[in-house]
Amino acid sequence: MLDSNLKQQLTTYLQNIKTPVELSLSLDDSAKARELSSLAREIVELSDRITLTENGTASGRVPSLGVAPAGQAPRVEFAGVPMGHEFTSLVLALLQAGGHPAKAEAALLDQVRNLEGEYRFETFISLSCQNCPDVVQALNLMAVLNPNISHVMIDGALFQDEVGKRNVMAVPSVFLNGEPFGQGRMTLAEIVNKVDTGAAARQAEALAEKAPYDVLVVGGGPAGAAAAIYAARKGIRTGVVADRFGGQVMDTVGIENFISVRATEGPKLAANLEQHVLDYDVDLMTAQQARKLSRKALVEIELENGAVLKSRSVILATGARWRELNVPGEQEYRGKGVAYCPHCDGPLFKGRKVAVIGGGNSGIEAAIDLAGIVEHVTVLEFGGELRADEVLQRKARSMTNIEIITSAQTTEVLGDGQRVSGLRYTDRNSGESRDIALAGIFVQIGLVPNTEWLKGDIELSRHGEIVVGSRGETSVPGVFAAGDVTTVPYKQIIISMGAGATAALGAFDYLIRESVDDTEQAA
Repeated sequence: MLDSNLKQQLTTYLQNIKTPVELSLSLDDSAKARELSSLAREIVELSDRITLTENGTASGRVPSLGVAPAGQAPRVEFAGVPMGHEFTSLVLALLQAGGHPAKAEAALLDQVRNLEGEYRFETFISLSCQNCPDVVQALNLMAVLNPNISHVMIDGALFQDEVGKRNVMAVPSVFLNGEPFGQGRMTLAEIVNKVDTGAAARQAEALAEKAPYDVLVVGGGPAGAAAAIYAARKGIRTGVVADRFGGQVMDTVGIENFISVRATEGPKLAANLEQHVLDYDVDLMTAQQARKLSRKALVEIELENGAVLKSRSVILATGARWRELNVPGEQEYRGKGVAYCPHCDGPLFKGRKVAVIGGGNSGIEAAIDLAGIVEHVTVLEFGGELRADEVLQRKARSMTNIEIITSAQTTEVLGDGQRVSGLRYTDRNSGESRDIALAGIFVQIGLVPNTEWLKGDIELSRHGEIVVGSRGETSVPGVFAAGDVTTVPYKQIIISMGAGATAALGAFDYLIRESVDDTEQAA
């Protein structure tokens, strides 16, 4: 199961285990059970602090692996073989069960420990999903910290019957005490705040008491991270407020054009960005959304929870999100067959027919990836020809289970009330309306800037992007912007980082000049 390099790395990590850990196996005679048994036994051989039993696991799913401090019933369980993106989740579960401290804010960890009531979490994942490990690791940590919490990771590709019965059409899908709890990426803070009903009010009160910043960055993607680092290095009071750290990078699988880094993955790059920011004196506030910008004596950012943060200057780096079709049925069947991440949700459609909407690079790359999993892929492109690079087009056309339809305008998502059953499109050449029977629809038609909350308060382009100058300045004095949310062309990670640095330097120059102006006026 594990090659020599991975065993060597794992041996090093397992040295951090402080107290004994016990693994519990639940097996049958299937190939996956033998694979899981082999993985568990290899891990046990690498550490004398880990033991193995075959007493079964609490959920009764087979095959499954439980992880717990020795002598305790396992509250962390992996139903399936936790390899791929979930191997890190397994390693962290071993370390945390063995007493290795978690990397999270002390106040948040205490909040988990103090949760009252019983919480039985189940998370359906796919091993190719780069969003799933964050959710799995957060819930595993909660289960380690609080004896009233348990968590089971379930590989949806392995437990297809359960996926069908529970109508799981997107990953990660989280259930709490048997009822749907949430879909998509969620941070530890977001999960805890959702179950701790009094958290929002307490956080709003604490945020409102914060002293004004010199630079407040709104957004935690590459642009926001670069801006925060450059501002903090100037020795000025710097804060970052963001819904989640990493932004769209967290949804990016392979990154091969980030100069000096030959290849990496989005979540890994995002984690490195966050750690770099935290190396400086930066006040990082996550799980927070901005809803209003006002220019008064200071620039004020009002958050969704009602708190108001104040700063002498602000850098807007709120990024972008997947563009939606905006057709009937899309929202009704979102997460029930309508998806935006082929890497995450593709395995749930194994052996079935799907469509990809969009003929650009992302759309054709999605079709190629999906073709290796599903029965058939139909690509629908609005224009008269594909916009993807020629090399991608050639690859797609060479695959026998990919059909490409151009001049096709998607007009409706069809379903049976529970899940997607197809889509309707109009042939733009003939005007004829046609239906396609499908199990899933993957939307890949570009990005839209996150600026709805800024309309009327700052100058936006006709595409909704923040209009910026050469130093990142906007139409509002003291307010700068950077990254995919702006009019800067070419939405790339490296360009966003450069723009973030530019905006921070622009803000610092603004603060210097503002201080001089204030001094002159006082004289």
